[in-house]
Amino acid sequence: MQLLSPTFFFVGWMLSIIFTAVAIAFGNRYKTLDSAGAEGHVKELRPVPNVGGVAVMSAFILPVVAGLIFVSTRNAPNIDPTKHYGLDFFQSRIDQGFRPTIALLAGVAWLLLAGMWDDRKPLRASTKLLLQFIPATVIVWGFDVRLLTFLDHFGSEGQALSVFIGVIWIVAMINAMNFLDNMDGLAAGVAMIASLLFAIGAFIVQQWFIAGMFSLLAGTLAGFLLFNFAPKNGAKIFLGDGGSQPIGFLLAVLAMRTTFINPGEPGYALGTNWWGILAPLIILAIPIYDMIATSLIRIRQGSSPWVGDQRHLSHRLVQRGFSKRGAVLIIWALAAIIGMGGIVIGNLTPLPAVLVVLQTIAALLLLGFMEGIFSR
Repeated sequence: MQLLSPTFFFVGWMLSIIFTAVAIAFGNRYKTLDSAGAEGHVKELRPVPNVGGVAVMSAFILPVVAGLIFVSTRNAPNIDPTKHYGLDFFQSRIDQGFRPTIALLAGVAWLLLAGMWDDRKPLRASTKLLLQFIPATVIVWGFDVRLLTFLDHFGSEGQALSVFIGVIWIVAMINAMNFLDNMDGLAAGVAMIASLLFAIGAFIVQQWFIAGMFSLLAGTLAGFLLFNFAPKNGAKIFLGDGGSQPIGFLLAVLAMRTTFINPGEPGYALGTNWWGILAPLIILAIPIYDMIATSLIRIRQGSSPWVGDQRHLSHRLVQRGFSKRGAVLIIWALAAIIGMGGIVIGNLTPLPAVLVVLQTIAALLLLGFMEGIFSR
């Protein structure tokens, strides 16, 4: 099982390279190119296909479907409870996650189609939000993939709050990744780094299936970056909304299915302290920061927070004198440096945990001062 993560990464990487090359050829031939977006959207328009989401999501969905077919046809009548390796021991866990995984893939497909629709014919912000809330609500409420399940101890009100927080978390991450998709390699690179960090955390606690899913996502994004960031003369293909929205959905839901703390298991590798629930927020701090900061700037300047412009973190760094590639690499580095704290925080005693949180906040505040957000 230890080889599951690197194998899934490699499979996703190879499939993504193939599918992205096909998507580039298709996009150029049929002119499915980047469009001006909704009315008032300010962007640098280039004649580049924006169907990268189809390639990335296809490279993710196909191996997962193949894996689900495999485990659904497998019989494991004699499970040795002393075995802590091999598929048999984890068969019950896989079975429990079967229906939520189908719901996850359905949500990915829904957002892929909705995003492609928006890429071809821009939707109103209210329509986009509605289309985002639908899969978020279905998977949280309908399939009980929730955050803060300890709130169930407070009865139906606590459970309702858990559902509400879970839905808001998913929708927020969908939009955070959508906001971040504004420069070559930015959203895909940050999502790849976050996926690798989440995969490491899931691997440490032997959540093999979740680790494999995150590794597969990281591999698909790594393959896509060969065409989206590596070319020195500019990206050959963009993610589009059909890519950024499903990626945000995957990161949010898979993070919800990762057990970051387990108070009932002394010695749990990721920790037993309640502040371990902050791990996803730390790992995804950069996209969350960009979404909040950009929205505040737009509101302060009298613009709608939902209409795209050149006020994102990456653009502000470029305005400060960095090249576009340099700005993207800086944001990648910050995502990795800040995100690593999320893996260890649940294992720390109170004072070091507070220091990790303060370190994250200080890094984001320093970034804000560096890129001039507080002077505007």
